[in-house]
Parts: sequence; C-alpha cells; structure tokens
Amino acid sequence: MSEILSKENGLNHYKWGNNCDGWNFVSKPEAVIKQELMPPQTAEKLHFHTYAEQFFFILKGQATFLIEAESFAVDANKGLQIKAGDKHKIMNNGVDDLEFILFSYPSTQNDRTDCE
Repeated sequence: MSEILSKENGLNHYKWGNNCDGWNFVSKPEAVIKQELMPPQTAEKLHFHTYAEQFFFILKGQATFLIEAESFAVDANKGLQIKAGDKHKIMNNGVDDLEFILFSYPSTQNDRTDCE
C-alpha cells in the first residue's frame, strides 16, 4: 500500500553530530532515502563509503562539501553526487539552517569509515 511520508510520520527520527536532525523515509539494503537538517556552523566528520554512492539534493540553505580535499558550494534546488570511496563531508557554514535529501545506494549501514 502506498503511503505519504513526512518528517512527522517517516520511519524514524534521529539526532547526529552537533544537534543535527535526520528522518528516514526509505531504508532497504539497496537504497536509503533521508531528509536531514543541519543548524548553522555544523559539520559532519570526514569519512568514506566503500560501496555506497550518495546523492545530496539541497532543499534550503547552502551546503559546503569537502570531497577528496576539493571544496564545493551547493545552493538550494541543486544536487551533488559522491562516488563510493571518495573521502567527503558536508558543512553548513551559513547563518541559516541547511536542509537536504540524501539518497544512498546501496545502504551505508556497516559501510562507513571515519577519517577524523
């Protein structure tokens, strides 16, 4: 049966990093879809995934990505793909919240190595 999902009725809500929020909408071995919110001046740890590729689609704010030591700024309504094996992290260097949709394929469960 089809179901309309939102932050309020997704699979689950979780906290990560420095007061960041996440909501799972799809969680299968072959793919994970999440929405995440990062408050201003927060960052994820540098890491990589051996098997999973990821696609970040920015809904609100501007994301700064560090991928293999190269910096990318991604504005709202734009996206960025990260290949498996690339060391990366996302940062919110702005003064407003950053919200994005994150697609991981396959799942990143047990497929993350922190570098810092």
